[in-house]
Amino acid sequence: MSFKFSFLMSLFILIILIIIPIIAINIGLSCFLGVILPYFSLIFFILMTIFRVIDWGKSPVPFKIPTTCGQQKSLDWIKYDKLESPYNKKDVFCRMLLEILLFRSLFRNNKIFFYKDKVKLAYFSSKWLWLFAIIFHYSFLVIIIRHLRFFTNPTPSFIHFIEKIDSFFEVGVPIMYMSGVTLGIAILLLLLRRIKINKLRYISLVSDYFPLLLILSIVVTGILMRYFYRIDVVSIKELTMGLVAFNTNIPLNNIGVLFYIHLFLVCVLFIYLPFSKIMHFIGVFLSPTRNLANNSRAKSHINPWNPEVKLHTYEEYENEFRDKMKKAGIPVEKG
Repeated sequence: MSFKFSFLMSLFILIILIIIPIIAINIGLSCFLGVILPYFSLIFFILMTIFRVIDWGKSPVPFKIPTTCGQQKSLDWIKYDKLESPYNKKDVFCRMLLEILLFRSLFRNNKIFFYKDKVKLAYFSSKWLWLFAIIFHYSFLVIIIRHLRFFTNPTPSFIHFIEKIDSFFEVGVPIMYMSGVTLGIAILLLLLRRIKINKLRYISLVSDYFPLLLILSIVVTGILMRYFYRIDVVSIKELTMGLVAFNTNIPLNNIGVLFYIHLFLVCVLFIYLPFSKIMHFIGVFLSPTRNLANNSRAKSHINPWNPEVKLHTYEEYENEFRDKMKKAGIPVEKG
């Protein structure tokens, strides 16, 4: 699949998704966009996530396959690497904690570089990719936490604390949140990475471009609503609090089309998440390459999925084929 087809198809789908709420508002489907679709997308996301987790949990792990690149624990007088080759649950917990919070494996990720003028192979660390990933994920987390103020009354103090840190530089009126800017920049850089690097562009599909463009559109519409195209925040608060209270008698006409575009794209993201690669935020907890201890020298790992096999001893074998073995000249234990 060519780059042009994958990218343009993703862009075409995104444009269609932006047009849908505009048409829906004009034909009087604001209740569908503001009430029915958010409920459906959230319920669908929860159910499909549970289904995928159960499906992953059923996957057999016949062997100990933790990814290691350090000394395994074998003898007491040989020091082992607790993070690269975890031996017990404590070591695995520390490794998983660094993996989840700091993307440790991505930080250690290396890329191969071939010199053009001489025959030489070198390995370089891709720290810039790790930095973009850290900025992207933590900016996304901060934005999600900030949006909780629309669903709580009174707003918890920790959300106000996050907002103060996020608007520390006090730029613009209203004050600009840095998380929105950094998230947009991180998405653009990750998108440019897929476009500019030949190897990545060759293997990238619609499923790689579409989530980036979708999240970028959500960020752009959010920034437009806050700084350029002002909307009725009070009506939005009434809508979100009504959704939390399961109150369907909500004012929906005074909010603005841009908000419904933003909300519709968020709902599409929730529906798309269980089928996308973004589910790695849950899959990392179930990955046997990360959550298993490398203690194969100390403990025998029995495959729980091994089927029961009916044993056939040599005595039973000889009793069954004794006459044929004698005719073939094969020695037998019992005449």
